[in-house]
Amino acid sequence: MVLLLARRALLAGRRRLPRAPSPPHAPAAARLCSGAGGEAAAAAGGDGALLRHLCRKVRASGPVTVAEYMREALTNPAQGYYTRRGGIGESGDFITSPEISQVFGELIGIWYISEWMAMGKPNTFQLVELGPGRGTLTEDILRVFNQLSSVLSKCDVSVHLVEVSPKLGEIQARMLTGGKMQPSPKDESAYMKGISKTGIPIFWYRDIQDVPSGYSFYLAHEFFDALPIHKFQRTEKGWREVLVDIDPEVPDKLRFVLSPSSTPATENFIQPEEMRDHVEVCPEAGVIIQRLACRIEKDGGAALVADYGHDGTKTDTFRGFQNHKLHDVLSAPGTADLTADVDFSYLRKMTQERTTTLGPIKQREFLKNMGIDLRLQVLLQNSRDTATREQLLHSYDMLMNPENMGDCFNFFALLPHHRLVHPDKKDKPESKSPLPPVAGFNELLLK
Repeated sequence: MVLLLARRALLAGRRRLPRAPSPPHAPAAARLCSGAGGEAAAAAGGDGALLRHLCRKVRASGPVTVAEYMREALTNPAQGYYTRRGGIGESGDFITSPEISQVFGELIGIWYISEWMAMGKPNTFQLVELGPGRGTLTEDILRVFNQLSSVLSKCDVSVHLVEVSPKLGEIQARMLTGGKMQPSPKDESAYMKGISKTGIPIFWYRDIQDVPSGYSFYLAHEFFDALPIHKFQRTEKGWREVLVDIDPEVPDKLRFVLSPSSTPATENFIQPEEMRDHVEVCPEAGVIIQRLACRIEKDGGAALVADYGHDGTKTDTFRGFQNHKLHDVLSAPGTADLTADVDFSYLRKMTQERTTTLGPIKQREFLKNMGIDLRLQVLLQNSRDTATREQLLHSYDMLMNPENMGDCFNFFALLPHHRLVHPDKKDKPESKSPLPPVAGFNELLLK
């Protein structure tokens, strides 16, 4: 049934014009990104208010951690990048897979429905997306849900978006509801709610803890890579934390320094068996993945994470993007996107075996397993002009080519233990009835 579902969804739906792609994030070299050579904040397009705020903080209490710097640069209530700008898309500072092609979101939608079916078709589920960008990915998923409404007809579906940026929340609401949204009463956990264009209720929250408990499918696409990281360097005197300080030669310029001694973060986050000389740790990602694992263990569901990342092998990946180009991470804070590759080995460890984990696997493998080649052929066959066909092929290349996004992005999943283990295996170890394959992580044969 899952295979028939996937084929039906891949062949269904009106053809939409492909989205024009722009260059994605580029992988950073393994080096310590320094503030040297950065331009003044005004030259970078900002008014320098956040830089002055950070300089006052450093002068008052000393160098700050990279995590504190990222938190201020991205989510400062007045001057943070996401709270004030959030430049996603061709006209912004970076572009994501959903902005490149509708096919990406369609395949993610199929993944959730196939897992819902494999888990017994519960009569209700929440789709919870963390950091939904402009809402493009959710829109594509909801379109698949609508195309397969007969499959979901007996299921009560709702959408729950965790978004800290007021600007992005408004953009999401316009895209997903067409303006049919309203602020929630102050005594409710959601700060905004509305109805999607296809009639599904949507709610907005500022924290995942505000999302109601219940059977849920979680989605984190390019979410964890923007969470604050701590950076550490091995030295002859032991591990030292990388901090952000004021350049003594240029008063309005920031630079990286090493802590003179061990810090609390060094003591808590560096593992005794660590072999690398430079390490990035994201404690906030660990906390969130623990919450997801606890919710899935208690209420059921699954989580799908898609992001830049590695399996505990990379060192320095901290980088900035402005106007689709690499940007000095310490120059003009608040005017550029800051990101660091996700350490999936850390996420796996932080689940504390409350759930089964799958991956990470490369984006090109996941999408191929999900049937992207079939979907591309359908779109090409339905395309009547050369420009559209060329754009479809270009979008496909952006998603799948190892030199573009194909190998940069990884997919990682959290599933209940029973999803991959027969409940009767203890009593009937000889049972050979096959479990449904996990779409994306197993090859999906579309017969």
